[in-house]
Amino acid sequence: MTEQRKKLLQKIAAEHGTPVLVVDHEKIRENYREFKEKLPDVQAYFAVKANSLPEIVKTLYDLGSSFDVASFAEFKLVYENIKDFSEKERQDFIWDKIIYANTIKPSKILKKLNPYKILVTFDNVEELKKIKQYAPDAGLILRIRVPNTGSMVELSSKFGVHPGEAIDLLAGAVERGLTVEGISFHVGSQCCNFDNYSQALNFAFSIFEEARLRNYSIGFTDKEGRKIKVLDIGGGFPVKYTPDVKSFAVLAKKLNSEIKRRFANDNIQIIAEPGRFMVATACTVVTKIIGKAIRDGKTCYYLDDGVYHTFSGQIFDHQHYPLHAFKEGEEKMCATFGPTCDALDTISLSDELPEDLQIEDLLYAENIGAYSNASATSFNGFKPAKIVHINREPVPTQ
Repeated sequence: MTEQRKKLLQKIAAEHGTPVLVVDHEKIRENYREFKEKLPDVQAYFAVKANSLPEIVKTLYDLGSSFDVASFAEFKLVYENIKDFSEKERQDFIWDKIIYANTIKPSKILKKLNPYKILVTFDNVEELKKIKQYAPDAGLILRIRVPNTGSMVELSSKFGVHPGEAIDLLAGAVERGLTVEGISFHVGSQCCNFDNYSQALNFAFSIFEEARLRNYSIGFTDKEGRKIKVLDIGGGFPVKYTPDVKSFAVLAKKLNSEIKRRFANDNIQIIAEPGRFMVATACTVVTKIIGKAIRDGKTCYYLDDGVYHTFSGQIFDHQHYPLHAFKEGEEKMCATFGPTCDALDTISLSDELPEDLQIEDLLYAENIGAYSNASATSFNGFKPAKIVHINREPVPTQ
């Protein structure tokens, strides 16, 4: 991190107090531009669950992003960002720019969604029964189970129909008079095994082909009267938390090649659900040392932020966020703990930090924008970090 950046973070902490999460919107724009540059034929549907701050949704909306929502609250959050639209414009946006990518939806939510003719995912016959009764006008996306090997967060045990059962489930939708517009999959969050994508694309291609042979209609009719099939390649796009993570450019090259090889002659609309990729590197948390002790010869720092708050991603996202000091000094292995009276509130037992830091000194952790504040609580009476946004307005191009 540059000295200029460190000074900015210290200034923000002095003004707003700690803990404070700093959201850099220019970094979000940079990440979005990279995604579009590397995957030009793929429409990005930001996975709102990764970080549901309204300001982030607004920035991505302004860039042209679509949205993946998994609850009605997330749907309403996106809906509020198009409040200046006419009702017809809202309907067009929701139909074309939002996917409700949760395969299990309460009946009352399906009933609320039906007027919008929104895209919804499904992976079981019981869900089809609910959709038929409460949201028959929705467009359906069949989610299939695919390999999640090597992904940080595995999803296949909870979601997706087995590829061998997909055609039968598709037949069930057709028999009920429902419209299946496409197929989706998810290779797992923070996927570092790019072969998962290749296998998933092969499964999807095979299902599309078998559906064609059986004359099962998949797709929607666009304004030009063409039948368009949706292929949702999910998320999982990796962030370089550590140097050993292969770059997004490598994955994008592989995806472009595989998609072109299998789907070049089809009328396919490719969409994806990047969440982590858009926001992880855009946030930095600044926290203060509120206590210090020597335990079994190791320096221990107690902070005003912890795993029940911004560092919650260490539990729910299986991700570690190394802490760094603003002050220089000889670094040794230290332990860092959050403020609550729970031993689970352990950030790290092996952070490399100066051992001569004092109470009131500040620390920071980078790349903490995904699945962090989104899952923070107010446990033990300690409130989550304040949020400060920088670079909210884009710099005009010359």
